[in-house]
Amino acid sequence: MKPKVFNLFCILLLVSTASIAQSRFSGQVFSRSDSTVIQGCLIYLSDQLSVLTDSSGAFLFQSVPNGSYTLQTTVSHFRVLKKNISISGKDMHLDLYLTSSDQTLQELTVTEKSTDFGFSRLRGVESMGIYEGKKSEVITPEQLVANLSTNNARQVYSRVAGLNIWENEGGGLQLSIGGRGLDPNRTSNFNVRQNGHDISADALGYPESYYTPPIEGVGRIQIVRGAASLQYGTQFGGLINFVMRKPVQNKKLEVVARQSIGSFGFYNAFTSASGSMGKLSYYTFYQYKKADGWRANSHFNSSTLYADLDYKLSEKTSLGLDVTHMDYLAKQPGGLSDAMFKNDARQTNRERNWFQVGWNMMALHFDHKFNATSDFNLRVFGLAAHRYSLGFRPNRVATIDDNSERDLIKGNFTNWGAEARYLKRYFVAKKMAVLLVGTRYYHGFNHSLQGQGSKGKDADFSFVEPERFVTYDYRFPNRNVSLFAENVFYLSERLSVTPGVRFEYIKTTADGFYGNISRDLAGNIINISKTTEQRSNGRQFVLAGVGVSYKPHSKVDLYGNISQNYRSITFSDMRIANPSSVIDPDLKDEKGYSIDLGVRSHQTALYNYDISLFYLNYNNRIGEVQFYDESNRVLRLRSNVGQAIITGIESYAEADFLRLALPDSKDWSGVVFSNLALIQSEYKHSEVPGVQGNQVEFVPKVNLKTGLRIGYKKLKGSFQLTSLSDQFSEATNATDGGVSSVVGLIPAYQIMDLSFSYEWKMLKIESSINNLANQMYFTRRATGYPGPGILPSDGRGFYLTVQVKI
Repeated sequence: MKPKVFNLFCILLLVSTASIAQSRFSGQVFSRSDSTVIQGCLIYLSDQLSVLTDSSGAFLFQSVPNGSYTLQTTVSHFRVLKKNISISGKDMHLDLYLTSSDQTLQELTVTEKSTDFGFSRLRGVESMGIYEGKKSEVITPEQLVANLSTNNARQVYSRVAGLNIWENEGGGLQLSIGGRGLDPNRTSNFNVRQNGHDISADALGYPESYYTPPIEGVGRIQIVRGAASLQYGTQFGGLINFVMRKPVQNKKLEVVARQSIGSFGFYNAFTSASGSMGKLSYYTFYQYKKADGWRANSHFNSSTLYADLDYKLSEKTSLGLDVTHMDYLAKQPGGLSDAMFKNDARQTNRERNWFQVGWNMMALHFDHKFNATSDFNLRVFGLAAHRYSLGFRPNRVATIDDNSERDLIKGNFTNWGAEARYLKRYFVAKKMAVLLVGTRYYHGFNHSLQGQGSKGKDADFSFVEPERFVTYDYRFPNRNVSLFAENVFYLSERLSVTPGVRFEYIKTTADGFYGNISRDLAGNIINISKTTEQRSNGRQFVLAGVGVSYKPHSKVDLYGNISQNYRSITFSDMRIANPSSVIDPDLKDEKGYSIDLGVRSHQTALYNYDISLFYLNYNNRIGEVQFYDESNRVLRLRSNVGQAIITGIESYAEADFLRLALPDSKDWSGVVFSNLALIQSEYKHSEVPGVQGNQVEFVPKVNLKTGLRIGYKKLKGSFQLTSLSDQFSEATNATDGGVSSVVGLIPAYQIMDLSFSYEWKMLKIESSINNLANQMYFTRRATGYPGPGILPSDGRGFYLTVQVKI
């Protein structure tokens, strides 16, 4: 028995010795400049153990074996700290002070905390996404001195280089932006998201966004250019993600009420409520907006309701629900011919044209942190929506309405999807690396109908004898499965490489019929034809890309990336009947790649810049060309126009010149900014006569937005100049709009805007004068609704907003 007793004694001794050799190691991380705590700092002990600091900057390793370790910190905007420590059987506490990656200019310390430019960029790894080596921008609307009540895109996106913005209605109901030669129509060449989930009608078959979040309820707007195709889809434009305002954490209830009035009968009421109660937090708002419009027959009213509920299941797990409802009804004054616009840009000859939209979205998001190095996110989202357009729209826009049956197009959209992401931080040969893997499933369904509507003047969205006069009835189901992965390899403290890959399976189906109604010279129906059709197209492919970032200095980042892109044929490319348009039945998907190469600063409170070159190779580009039919009518053919090459320089720079000149003055601020894009474009190859060698449509050679903002304490004023050179609206570079005016030159224009804001305790007042010089201009020639024809932009308008926060 003695040997057994002895063995048991030895085992107990070893266990007790091992337990003694385990020590607690704790600490707290502070900023050296101002001693504020640093949350979310990753602490490593050699390559064996890691932990993340909490909201108080504290960290804790529960059981650390005796030995020598190299402690290393990693957190954005602070320099890496390395320190050798020794654990010798006793609990240990260590406070760490990190130095900001900002440098000192003369006697002024430059930090990021006080910046109020309203414009920044995404960090290399942020919010379950990898952006190292990519061109990105972040807009913070709350910090802008701009007209937010009307969602004025010209002002909100003024600091994003190279954007081409369509401006044809003053209420901000829809966002239409493009860039680098991409069609701005309802931002269809970007993957548009809200809180990380799709908001367009159909992400694959009809990627147009009829819903735009009210800027007053948006916390940040994230924009990632072409290389975003690997993480967020295949499109050429990249990503636009509206991150809605988050719940306040230190109050049970905070109410913000904003009332706005303006020219042309504009009225906007925005009210939000937010708070936190234990593990539950919420943010919700309701917006009502209406206006008579700058032109007659252009009044609208709109309502938007949004609610966000977040529940913290544990320190590592949270669950959230977003719900959005939007509806609006707008009367549309129709388009103008070139002669009509020149004679009177405010005139209208359409009083029976209407447009109605209803948008309902729901998204469930689940976030879980496995440990300090591993994060998981799941989003399940769905959309039920419709868009109806009704009106008299002949090919000749000057034609007087004959009060006949109106053309009615109805689209109903039902889709849902799920996207999961896993982010892992790990070491390779003692060098940090970050892996992102994800998968996505998308199920879309679109039901489109077109036919004769009523003869009345009201917004009656019902067909006349649908069994006879509906000449277009299609159902478009589609499926999409994708897998994607990106990995940041930090080869040194200054150099990183980020390769990525994306697999896509897409299946689109069209099932329905199209027809035609033939009439005699007296307008009597002589024949109604209908042709059934069923098409299915399944394809799968792999996209790849790589990004590189090199930081030769703590304030400078050299970046470059190349990424493949792809855009499938949309439903609107297939069959929608339009009196001035013909669809090529042999349309092919668009393919290509984009390259960025640039240099940018790490943003400070004093200056910020990003200057880059880009190259976009666009194969099988779908566009429109003008031709004459057998009756010598001018029509448009929508087809694969050819290979488009678009290159240019996109530059942005801003500086607070008053604080640079007077570093001791804390009350004054004077920010000047310049956003300049110089772009060349050409159709290198085309089988369409008269296209090869032409300039690509929607590409102004010069795109300038510049301005000045002066601030004294809480009083701020801003001035902005927007200037774009001539651009073409289709591939043949036609300059004369003809009788339809859906093609032709979009002349150069220069617009000035002036805005002010003042805060006093709970009160904030904002005012704006849009189009200060009252320029008559237009940015769009519409091919269908809300035209066809030239859609004039608004003249000078005055706006005033009063905000109360309780």
